[in-house]
Parts: sequence; structure tokens; C-alpha cells
Amino acid sequence: MAADRPARKKPALHRARVLRTEQLTPHMVRVVLGGEGLVEFAAGDYSDHYVKLVFPLPGVSYPEPFDMARIRADFPRDQWPRTRTYTVRSWDAEARELTVDFVVHGDAGLAGPWAAAAKPGEEIHLLGPGGAYLPEAGADWHLLAGDESALPAIAASLARMPEGARVHAFIEVAGPEERQELTVPAGTEITWLHRDGAPVGRELVAAVRALDFPAGRVQAFVHGEAGFVKELRRLLRVERGIPREDLSISGYWRSGHDEDGWQASKQDWNQQVEAEQESVPAAAS
Repeated sequence: MAADRPARKKPALHRARVLRTEQLTPHMVRVVLGGEGLVEFAAGDYSDHYVKLVFPLPGVSYPEPFDMARIRADFPRDQWPRTRTYTVRSWDAEARELTVDFVVHGDAGLAGPWAAAAKPGEEIHLLGPGGAYLPEAGADWHLLAGDESALPAIAASLARMPEGARVHAFIEVAGPEERQELTVPAGTEITWLHRDGAPVGRELVAAVRALDFPAGRVQAFVHGEAGFVKELRRLLRVERGIPREDLSISGYWRSGHDEDGWQASKQDWNQQVEAEQESVPAAAS
């Protein structure tokens, strides 16, 4: 989910069982997964860990044991299971419980409706985890910005902030009913932004641009809809001159595209954005 991912090994496949669900807000559902199939699952190196949930296509019979590599080798592409990427909100290794939060908009999409209807005992395969970002103690301050798709990662990152860290977090949601109570460390300022029908990211970009940036080195985490991510990347990388290595920036989704279409074009889009913005001289940091 970050724009610049380090090389990583083939993600492991796990079989998880739904333990319980919780309606956090009108459009956010929490699913807690567990079971013996997570015995080899491990997370903790990063605060933006993510998994890819695997959804078999209706009417297609897959071999057992379920093997994504074998399926991709033996089945035509249009029969491959669909995958959807979600942040690990939390991982309790002792209890072997994996918590994932889902944005749900009625019957739209694939993973959202599944989460809304999930019942204890149901099983699902997942790949991962991946991840690349963790708040660094060496930064003078931290900037976190995203829409509701990035809220789980922002919340997980706030929980992993170094002691005494100075943090500005900006979270844009549809309206006040979508706000969540977050446990945050001292030194954190959270700004909740409500779209109230405005385009996704408009309020967020304006708020980050209006921030009086503190002095010193900033480490930034900016994720969500690709359009506003592009604007904030330009603000931070080009206008503010923040080094690339201090930025974790990526579009989790793109307005008007489903995840299959977005993921297929995401790499080219990222490269185009980077080329456009890196060609502009950066401001002095």
C-alpha cells in the first residue's frame, strides 16, 4: 500500500475463521478472525500491515488444499479468485486474533458486503501480511493523513508512536457519525474532517495545506483515494521538499475504479505521478 515497497517474498496463504463482528459506525464493520489456520501468521514489524482476502468465484471449483499458485497456473485468468487488500487493524498473537475493519457501502463492492454479512464460523483465505511503514523515533514530528480507507492504518500507527512523539493526524470521513473513539498518545492532535457530500479528499488537502508545519524532520503517512493522495504527494515532496524516504504515500483506491481495475493500473499510475512530480525542482526543506 505504500508507494515504494521493498522487495518481499511470496506472501503466505492462511485459512481464517470468523470469530465475531462489530458495527463500529454506520459504514465501518469490524471482523475478528482466528482459528488454527492462523498458527503461522505473524505481524508486528510494521503499523501498516495488510492482508489480501481471497474470494473464490461463484460456480468455480478449486482444488484442495487451496493453493493460489496452482490455481493461477492451471486456471484461466477469468476464473482466478478475486483478492481485496485490507489493513491489519490489530494482531493478538497470544489469542491468535486478527482484527480487520471494513468500509461498507450497502451492496457495493465485494469485501464490504461480505464483512457486513459475515457470521461466526465462516472461513476465508488470506495472503500476507505485507507492510512497510512504522513511525520512527528519530523523526521530530509525524504527519498522518487519510480517508476512512486509511483510518485503520492511521489508528494502528498512532498506537505504535514512539514515546513523546509529536503527531498531527488528519482523518476525513463522510460525516460526524463516522468518527471513532481512538486511544492516542500524548502529543497527538487529531483533526476530523467531514465531507458532508463534498468530493473525497477536498477537505483533507485543504487542512494539510493549512497546517503550520513544525520545524524539524517530519515522517509522513498519507493514504486513501488516489486523487487527493497525488495532491498531497506534490505538496509534501515538491512544495515542502520532504525526502522520499520520509514519506509513505499511496492510493488505496481510486474513484471510479474497482480494486481489480485500480491494482492493474496502479503501478503505471504511481510511476507517472512520480515522474511528473520529480521533474519539478523541490523546495528547500
